[in-house]
Amino acid sequence: MTARPLIVRTGAFGDIVVLTTLIHLLSARYGSQVDVIGADAWTEALLADDPAVAEVHLLTSRNTPYALNPSQWRVARWLKRRGPGPVYMCDNHPRLLALLRRGGVREEDMVRRPIEDEAPGAPIRLWPDRWLDMGMRDPANAFATHQVDAQAFRLPSLALAENTREQYRQWKRTKGLSDPLILLQPGNKRTHKRGTVATRQHPKFWPPESWAALASAIWQDLPGAQVLLCGSPQEHSVLEEIRAAAGNDPRLHNLANELPIPRLLALIEDAHSMVSVDTGPAHAAAALGCPLVVMFGNASPLKWRPLGPNKVLVLRGDRGDESEVRDLSAEQVIAAWRCAVESGPQ
Repeated sequence: MTARPLIVRTGAFGDIVVLTTLIHLLSARYGSQVDVIGADAWTEALLADDPAVAEVHLLTSRNTPYALNPSQWRVARWLKRRGPGPVYMCDNHPRLLALLRRGGVREEDMVRRPIEDEAPGAPIRLWPDRWLDMGMRDPANAFATHQVDAQAFRLPSLALAENTREQYRQWKRTKGLSDPLILLQPGNKRTHKRGTVATRQHPKFWPPESWAALASAIWQDLPGAQVLLCGSPQEHSVLEEIRAAAGNDPRLHNLANELPIPRLLALIEDAHSMVSVDTGPAHAAAALGCPLVVMFGNASPLKWRPLGPNKVLVLRGDRGDESEVRDLSAEQVIAAWRCAVESGPQ
């Protein structure tokens, strides 16, 4: 029998970008669009223009008890209407499993993420490779599939509708931005949650003076470049510290209050290059083919490195799991950026 597959993944921004490997693999295997249950608005925004995605349903929390969470009620009702089909359970969370059962999902229709992937001593693998292995498995209750080459879907990819691009171009004209555009992504959702002091103590923190030195090197090679500081509204003040360290150069722009996800994706697609800490927009840049340098702290690039069709250069300190982004010098990052874009002194 044929049925539309469902993926359950309540992940962060970068997790959903990487999940596109599984979405596109399952769409090809089952010959249909894929439904997704996720969390937070970025899931819907990242997948909105993807032709492989049918419906996206969001949970406001997976930890809140069912009786207190209307979003879980809505998802359970939708699951009952949806009927049977293959379900790829990417989060082995007890409350999520209970929610699926409330919605009538049977164990024999599920493929669960292997628990041994997270066991102590398990081999470290990139998430796209884990998802491909999982996506090639079938639930006990067999559904019709097509034969596919899983490796053809290994690279995450994001789709943008033409109206998304046009709205971005209008914004770009209004801002008076001209090419080339180089993006700097100094923070992630954890680094800037608790103010400046907590930010400076985080393993992914890189000092404003280092970002300013990078911007100066970019202008040395590309004097007309517009350097854009990307981030969330909560990061505005931290990005202002970088502008101040760079002498408030008019070519350096703080976009913390101006980047809803569709615009951010179109900006990344249009950009010359990006330098980022290990965070979700870095995965989006790789997926959209933007030449990229990623700075890692204590997280392992063997598990979290972004993948894409163009150059992705990864930098990490030499202290292994004790590494912090601040271990990297401005000179190292500048050299990597020049290598990624094949510019600068030969």
